[in-house]
Amino acid sequence: MMEILYLLIPLSVLLVFLIGALFWWSVRSGQYDDLEGPGYRVLMDDDRPQAEARPPKAEE
Repeated sequence: MMEILYLLIPLSVLLVFLIGALFWWSVRSGQYDDLEGPGYRVLMDDDRPQAEARPPKAEE
């Protein structure tokens, strides 16, 4: 029973440091800079197909 703790405790400490490093990297790289912008972009997205979104060409 005790032998498994010798494996699990170092693994859990390593996992905590790995998660902390990934979180620190994401904060430093700007992943959390704009939390509201993507939500507004979804709401303001133009759902029309590309052909309908273009204005009709004026025939000369």
